[in-house]
Amino acid sequence: MKYDGMEEIGQNLDGSQLRIGVVMSRFNRDICDALLASCTHALLSHGVPATNVLLVTVPGALEIPLALRKLAQSGRFDALVALGAVVRGDTYHFEVVSNEMASGITRVQLDTGVPVANAVLTTDTDEQAHARTAVKGAEAAECAIEMANLMRNL
Repeated sequence: MKYDGMEEIGQNLDGSQLRIGVVMSRFNRDICDALLASCTHALLSHGVPATNVLLVTVPGALEIPLALRKLAQSGRFDALVALGAVVRGDTYHFEVVSNEMASGITRVQLDTGVPVANAVLTTDTDEQAHARTAVKGAEAAECAIEMANLMRNL
């Protein structure tokens, strides 16, 4: 909705001038690979040059925030994407990993000012995770592009 005299900075999905870092967990690799395929397709579809995308893999979801922080602090990236899958098991470990990982990702973007699109799935089953990979990977790519452009305009 526009109001008379109000300036608006809207959605900008032009990725042609952006540098994007992607951190992906290797745990639950088949799910993560599907997220990566969806994310990469969307990044390229929105004009991000393949040479401007760096993929870093880490052992699991808890290691994602540290790698994101290092990339953000490098000054080389306009936005970052976190890809992974935490699938509920029989213990409390699911909650610990999910909460700490999400908190860490949020902290990286707030502490560094570099946008981070969080596409780490937290699901009850592998089937639920697989069902979300195509949409969540692409949404993360679009979020990263939009937020990088927004940060440039603010």
